Amino acid sequence: MILAVSTDQNPSSPTYGYRGRFAPSPTGLLHAGSLAAALGSWLDARKNRGKWLLRIEDADQARCIQGVDQEIMAQLQACGLQWDEEVVWQSKRQIQYESALERLNELNQLYPCTCSRLTIAKALAALGKPPDRNQEMVYPRTCRPTHISPYKLGELQHGQSAWRLALPLDLQIEFEDLALGPQSQNLSSEIGDFVLRRSDGLFTYQLAVIVDDAAQGITHVVRGEDLLSNTARQIYLQNLLGLVTPKYLHLPLVLDEHGEKLSKQTKATQINTQDASHSLAALRQAAEHLGLHGLPDGKSITIAQWLLAATQAWAIKPLTSF
Repeated sequence: MILAVSTDQNPSSPTYGYRGRFAPSPTGLLHAGSLAAALGSWLDARKNRGKWLLRIEDADQARCIQGVDQEIMAQLQACGLQWDEEVVWQSKRQIQYESALERLNELNQLYPCTCSRLTIAKALAALGKPPDRNQEMVYPRTCRPTHISPYKLGELQHGQSAWRLALPLDLQIEFEDLALGPQSQNLSSEIGDFVLRRSDGLFTYQLAVIVDDAAQGITHVVRGEDLLSNTARQIYLQNLLGLVTPKYLHLPLVLDEHGEKLSKQTKATQINTQDASHSLAALRQAAEHLGLHGLPDGKSITIAQWLLAATQAWAIKPLTSF
């Protein structure tokens, strides 16, 4: 089964126009990598005279640090990256995720799974497919029933089971990335039936993000290349739930001296926004990473003036030219 999504068939919504977003998790403050993603998405929205929204992805409260959401918002404002509508917090949208999960259940798309990571690793090893270190394990369908029928609503909301999406045997997703060009991923062989709700009751990123993007009328998703591998899963979920697929543009990652992606997990240094000069320096570094050269570098320029020049210079290019 091949599901091909053409971005040419998904223009900006005639109702909303261009609508983009930035969706940080409040597990740490913005660093150079996350600022580059924020700036790229903001510039793309402004260049297209669209809206730029802010969503706080705090569904996993155990990982979130109290007050960091407000500090991230302050960092963005210090850099002149102002959002256009009220901020949305994922932690306040559990009912919407429940509704989407129930709809997938009605469509015979879900089944419970009690496998741990160790169980899955052992099952793959027994099949002669030991997982590579730090790579996603392809679920071997250990818990998948022969016939899938809807479960009772209470079963979805309680219990110790995770809930997985039942994929077709050979599901190929094809789409066009605005920076990277044609993309293709076989979800069945490269990912396997993936989890939508964990055994602890938390909804996974894959489900929450497509529900939120649809609710906010997002037409363009501009984000880091580390999230590219999630896109096929999200497109398939959008297709199942009858949601519009936005256009996708994945930006190059900011790497550290070891060639690793900057992240909060590796304790990347937060950007310095203590005053306008430091904020502007952080923005210039982000712009340089995104391939924007020749922007004003005088000391007297304001952040607003610099952002206007950056918006005028912004253009989507193949990733190899960044």
